[in-house]
Amino acid sequence: MPKGGKREGAGRPKGAPNKASAALAVEIAASGETPLAYMLRVMRDQTAEHPRRDEMAKAAAPYVHPKLAAIEHTGKDGEALIPEPDDAQVARALALLVAEAKARTA
Repeated sequence: MPKGGKREGAGRPKGAPNKASAALAVEIAASGETPLAYMLRVMRDQTAEHPRRDEMAKAAAPYVHPKLAAIEHTGKDGEALIPEPDDAQVARALALLVAEAKARTA
């Protein structure tokens, strides 16, 4: 029989709340209004002062709209996504443009 070490399926699953967090969530829900619901209610209240409504909107936003992930703007190993053309590619493109211009004027 193995002793110690990691066992498959042992422990609390990832993301599962502990007893204190679960009890707090139940208590908040039983109180009638969650903090997020309060912030949204104040934000939507037309009679509330605008600065207060703005602050509630800022506070509630992260819970309603997740932040966008950072995007890497480089290619593999930090290289440019679009490589710089070499001299031969530039010469071919220039020759093509010259040929098209001559064809239009002819």
